[in-house]
Amino acid sequence: MTEVHAHKRKIPLWSSDGPWIWLLPVIILLVIYSVYPFIFNVIISFHRFDPMEKAFRWNFPDNWINLFTNSDFLKAFRITLTYGAIALIVELVLGIAIALAFDRSRVKLRGLWQSLFILPMVVPPVIAGLMFRFLQNADYGIISNILYALGVIERSEPLIGGTGRNVLLAILIADIWQWTPFVALIVLAGLKALPHEPLEAAIVDGANRWQLFWEVKLPLLRSVLAVVILFRIVDLLRLFDYVAIMTSGGPGGNSETISHYAYRMHKSIEWGMVSVIGIVVLILAIVVTNVYMRAFKVKF
Repeated sequence: MTEVHAHKRKIPLWSSDGPWIWLLPVIILLVIYSVYPFIFNVIISFHRFDPMEKAFRWNFPDNWINLFTNSDFLKAFRITLTYGAIALIVELVLGIAIALAFDRSRVKLRGLWQSLFILPMVVPPVIAGLMFRFLQNADYGIISNILYALGVIERSEPLIGGTGRNVLLAILIADIWQWTPFVALIVLAGLKALPHEPLEAAIVDGANRWQLFWEVKLPLLRSVLAVVILFRIVDLLRLFDYVAIMTSGGPGGNSETISHYAYRMHKSIEWGMVSVIGIVVLILAIVVTNVYMRAFKVKF
């Protein structure tokens, strides 16, 4: 019996055959652009900038207490979560429905429709916000007049303006228009990559169209949907462009999100508070994504 002895060759730590010398530039860039800004942000969150002396003063834990006892921030926090949940659900439902429709071979001019679907995504959010502010104008906006005619909103409570009762709907319309195609295209790519065997087996077993979608396609799309949902959660938590362009957070703070509130604090030179908000958003994003991945047992 022949014994085979495996000898591991010792590689010097910084030789050209080792990994560390090649990883060093990436590690340095990671430290400069990610680790250092995060540590600096945490340190600033425990300070308050004094504009008279142009210096930071230690004030822990005032920034944290002030933030969580501030009614404007708590309102912005609630609006961000409410808006994010509604936008995510609507975009997912519409995106999956559109992807299923395009997945059918009988759709005419499918390539043209798919190309047109990409158009909203290439429009910068700032331009989309300006466009929808014009389309939703209380007096001459096409969208506003259609909603008046359908009885969805009243002229005394327009989408933008009035008491702000419908202002979140105004921003939602712009968000859904721009990002539903993103969901649809990713889900469509997932549908095209599904294995044929489970689908054919389900059809042979007599599954109808709903059962085929709910019991076969949707479970197989779980990882694809996880990617879409995580992207949208991160985007929705830092929603700023539409709010800044369309409503400036008003009227009465009824459309102010966490990011827009942080922008207001930045203009007021409350940089310590802005750092706290950044950390809160980061923690919120980590918690929400982890809860989602554990609840739906998503693994990459």
